[in-house]
Amino acid sequence: MKVTGRRLGRAAAAAAGALALTVTMVACGGDGDDSAAEVDGIKLVSADTLTICTNMPYKPFQYEEGDEIIGFDTDLLTLVADDMGLKTKIVDVDWNQVTSGAAFKAGKCDVGMGGMTITDERAKAIAISDPYFEATQALLVKADSGITGLDDLKGKKLGVQVDTTGQIYAEDNADKFGYSMPAFDDLSLEVTGLQAGRVDAVINDNGVLYDFVKDNPEFAVATEFDTGEEYGFAAAKDANGEKMIDKVNEVLKAAEEDGKYEEIYKKYFGEAPTSE
Repeated sequence: MKVTGRRLGRAAAAAAGALALTVTMVACGGDGDDSAAEVDGIKLVSADTLTICTNMPYKPFQYEEGDEIIGFDTDLLTLVADDMGLKTKIVDVDWNQVTSGAAFKAGKCDVGMGGMTITDERAKAIAISDPYFEATQALLVKADSGITGLDDLKGKKLGVQVDTTGQIYAEDNADKFGYSMPAFDDLSLEVTGLQAGRVDAVINDNGVLYDFVKDNPEFAVATEFDTGEEYGFAAAKDANGEKMIDKVNEVLKAAEEDGKYEEIYKKYFGEAPTSE
């Protein structure tokens, strides 16, 4: 399986076991401050801090290891925080609060992360960075299930994560293949549903499912679906949010040029990204 990176290919490998930069996780909820600082012309919801909204966990992009939240996306946004001279705080919210822009409107965060696929619909609600990673959808099953694709799911249950492109893909093909779609609020609940036998298979981004299989060999990725997705970071769809995204793009470009992107990529995917 080829491992690739920003605009370079698909994520299809397990994460390497390495520690990332330390961040702080806080409970869901806004703590916007009228006296919030401004750095590089960007207004922040909390002084001296880059506040990041996400939906936990989504390994290897963001997940807890001991008392830390680490991950590929986490490290990339820590580069942004470092460039701005800020510490980093992570706020765990429902995923649709990021993709709909509600978290930004409520003053909960400055930027959003989470292996977020760029779509036209999302771009209407939020400002989105340049693509930094490519992915596609994949099907996770129990290794001894005999399921090799959607055509084996007639009359069965396909688990989906709400407000994801995997859910959209499953819905678009449900009539053709005849499965039902129990929905789960996050990736952890989705794979737990498969482990417990509440569903026969689950669909999600290939990177996170290959990572799961690495530590759970009783499961397998049965197939991938060529959906041609690209990930981006999110911010408010307003002048300040656009400035935030410009900063993210600037730091990502610099990270590619100075090798930091490749270093972080190797940490979580075990090898360097390769061009297609």
